[in-house]
Amino acid sequence: MMIQELLSSGAKTLQTALDLDPASARIEVQCLLQSVLKVNRAYLLTYPERVLSPEESARYTCLFERRLAGEPIAYLLGVREFYGLSFKVTPDTLIPRPDTELLVELALQHIPRGGAVLDLGTGSGAIALSIAHERPDTEVVAVDASESALKVAIENAQRLNVGNVRLLHSDWFSQLAGERFDLIVSNPPYIETGDVHLASGDVRFEPLGALTSGADGLEDIRRISAEAKHHLCSGGRLMFEHGYNQALRVRQLLESDGFLDVASFLDLSGTERVTTGRA
Repeated sequence: MMIQELLSSGAKTLQTALDLDPASARIEVQCLLQSVLKVNRAYLLTYPERVLSPEESARYTCLFERRLAGEPIAYLLGVREFYGLSFKVTPDTLIPRPDTELLVELALQHIPRGGAVLDLGTGSGAIALSIAHERPDTEVVAVDASESALKVAIENAQRLNVGNVRLLHSDWFSQLAGERFDLIVSNPPYIETGDVHLASGDVRFEPLGALTSGADGLEDIRRISAEAKHHLCSGGRLMFEHGYNQALRVRQLLESDGFLDVASFLDLSGTERVTTGRA
């Protein structure tokens, strides 16, 4: 089939099957074709009558059917853009999402010149590497309990040529004895174990251990909050991303652990998504 035929038929099929809006469905088909043909979007628009070879058609059909079954487009392509950078992602890592860019923006506002930053549960490294890329004067430490995820983060650091990041295999603070930081950031697991949303959308394919955190979704946030002050410099800050309905409970938790100036901030949809407190 020709490119223009695949774009038209594929977009309609994805739109219906996955309940996507027409623009998103077409963009996804474009991305799959770009990946298979190793071309940019301009090529697809310039050569709409180009016919795919049998080998190209087979590769495209395989990817398209996987997407039709719900597999995230980021895993199919192996990359996702975050904070203007391209990150490798695999099923061993969460898929970076636009709302998490708020955590990076707030972090950049609070890092002193030459400061030290810790990213807990780094996954693909999206948060840590974005901060390090924007602030080359900063020393960033990023940890993850998953060795598989850490390998992806290390590869992303190499791909992006970011050298001011130290990546460690650590269960939260376990390998950081005696180290202190001006800022600790984390996008930890925060979904309730029995949340019905775990059975739909992209999260079906993402690592469950990076998503869920006990019956109320706050087990890891409690643990981090309780231990963070032992790893923060005087006046240092702790920042969490959390669930859409958890801001009040996270504020109360930070206040009960002795943090000051506790406040929550809105994401792109107007939801309280990040909460911070000062040691």
